Order: sequence, then C-alpha cells, then structure tokens
Amino acid sequence: MRILHLANHCHEIGNGIMNVAVDVACRQADAGHDVAFASAGGSYVALLARHGVRHTMLHQNWRAPFTLPRSMLGLRRVLKTVRPEIVHAHMMTGALLARMIRGRAAWRLVTTVHNEWQRSALAMGVGDRVIAVSAAVATRMAQRGIRAAKIDVVRNGPLNSPRRATASAASAIELAHPAILTVAGLYARKGIGDLIAAFDNVAERHPSAALYIVGDGPDRATFMAQASHSAHRDRIRFSGFQPDPRPFYQQADIFVLASRSEPFGLVIAEAREAGCAVIGCDVGGIPEVLEDGRAGLLVPPSDPAALARALCTLLDDPAALKRWREASADGCDWLDTRRVADETVQVYQRALDRVGLRDRVVAPSAKAAILVRSDISTGRE
Repeated sequence: MRILHLANHCHEIGNGIMNVAVDVACRQADAGHDVAFASAGGSYVALLARHGVRHTMLHQNWRAPFTLPRSMLGLRRVLKTVRPEIVHAHMMTGALLARMIRGRAAWRLVTTVHNEWQRSALAMGVGDRVIAVSAAVATRMAQRGIRAAKIDVVRNGPLNSPRRATASAASAIELAHPAILTVAGLYARKGIGDLIAAFDNVAERHPSAALYIVGDGPDRATFMAQASHSAHRDRIRFSGFQPDPRPFYQQADIFVLASRSEPFGLVIAEAREAGCAVIGCDVGGIPEVLEDGRAGLLVPPSDPAALARALCTLLDDPAALKRWREASADGCDWLDTRRVADETVQVYQRALDRVGLRDRVVAPSAKAAILVRSDISTGRE
C-alpha cells in the first residue's frame, strides 16, 4: 500500500502526536508498505530514512494563512510524486489542506484524533475514516458531532518503538528510594501541581521518599515555584526533558500520571513495561491503558488527597507495592507499536473498501499476499 503521512514537523521534543506518527510510519515501512512522510522536518528525519520512509519538506502552518497557498501547491507536488492510496493526517493543518485539494482524486484521507480536548480536534472529522487513540476519545468525538460510523479506535502503544531502538545509551542514574516518578509535559492539564500537593501530604510520613518530575513545558516555572514553598522541596527534583527516559522508569518504584485530561497515556505504557507500580487518574484513556484498574490504581482527577491516599497504599505496604509492580508489568504486550501500525493499516483498508476497492493486498510478503477482511478490530487483541 502507498501511504503518505502528514504532520507539521518531526522533531524529537516529547510530543506524543509526533512520536505516534513516526512509530506508525516506521513500522508500516518495516512491514513492506511504500511509506512517505511530509513535514517541515526535524530530528526524526534520519530515523525515518533508516526505516525506508521517504521524507519530503512541506511547511504547514494554519496560524500563518498567507503561507497556505504555497502549502497547497507543495502538497500537490508531493501527491503527484508519491501517488498515495492513503493520506494520513496527524494534525489539523494537514487534514484540512488535504481535504481542500482532494477534488476527485482516488486517494482516501484518514485522520487521527490525539487531543480531543482541543477545539481544533473537531476539524479532524474531514477524514474518510477518523482514528481515535482510545475508546474515550471516540466517545467524546461522537458527542461533538463526528459521525460514529466512521470512527475507528486504534489504541496507542509505544513499546518496541523504533525511536527507542536507535536512541543512544542513556547515562546511568541513581534515584533515592522509594522513588515516585512522573514523565509529562509541564502543563496545568497534566496535574503536576496536584502531584506536588499529594507528595507534600505523604513526605512527612515517608522521609526517604523522593519525587522526580521529568519533562518540560510552559508551566514549569509555576510548578517550580509551588515546589519551592514545600517543606520537602529538597526531595522534589525537576529533571527536565529526557529524550530517553528509560533509566528513570527502570529506577522508579511508583509512576504517577495525574492528568486532568488525557487521550491515552503513552508514558503509562512505558512505565508498565519497566515494572513500575502505576497510579493514574480515572479520566480519558488512562483507564484503558491500565485495563480498568487491573494494572494500576485509578484515582479521581484534580484530587490531591485521593492521590496521596493511593501513594500511601503503596508506600505503607511493601507487599502491596510488589503486587502492583507485578500487575503493572503483566500482560502489556498489546501496547506494541507493531500492533498499532497493523490496526492502522486495517483502517486504511476500510477507507478503501468504502469506494469499492475490496480485497486489496495490504500486507506485502515475499511468499504470499495477506488479504485483510473489511471488519476492523477496535479493541485490545
């Protein structure tokens, strides 16, 4: 299958949308598909090339409308060169540009909704098929007016990522224990302030515990100011953005994602793989990645007291902490990038089936072509 991915850029900045787009493109190319990626460039271009994904420069900036005619011409040139069957837009600008210039072209447009809480997410409904990264996102987008019949759920999964396979070896780190970790963009919606407040409630009771905050973002100064007023400020560590946070996961005892809104929670999957006990807020797609509480504790969002109680449940009882670490690591194979890429290709097939192109070859093989049925699995395998 000939596939063109569209994104604003492909920089390695900890952006979940970009990470998923790059993972899917690389894994589709690994499976034998003819894959191209059009963006304004970035540090992932070399990774894409190593996996046989052709990158083409294409600037897409909806906030600079005077550049859009040039972007349209550029996209037309890319389409003429790539001749895709599927155009997969991961961001609003690419989705709208593709829809505006398609006309009677035979290719199908597929979009992925990552951050349904953004107002612009509704624009992703221009796709012939719309991928939601969790069932929670699918429900919300249907409530906002996207026709449910054209929404497919392909749950995210970052494990065995090509991004991690090529990452340089990270320096060994040594964390204080018990180590409480979060990896997140430093935005208010990520609940970092709630986590700092919860840690204040448990730090006196557990004088050796330390909180590690990995990530960066526009609200970093606010959170650092909050931490500076804590009586336990010397045990709250801001470690900044880490291109490869695996050493932190591997050293941590408890991982927390205190988001107030969250489409899925890729970092929870990474924490599960490392065997951290996990606490997540019962919001958005977090219950799905935690398998409705089987693989981690769920607490209400925006509730530092409830989060503190969950932390004490684990910190007060080493046996309970061990059980939750085992439960977290158990059965997380479904969070693999190859499953995500395969299910995404099935969505492409559904888009093509809608125009009568049934029984297309979608999984090239040296010995035989595998035909995909038109029914799509939307849940965990």
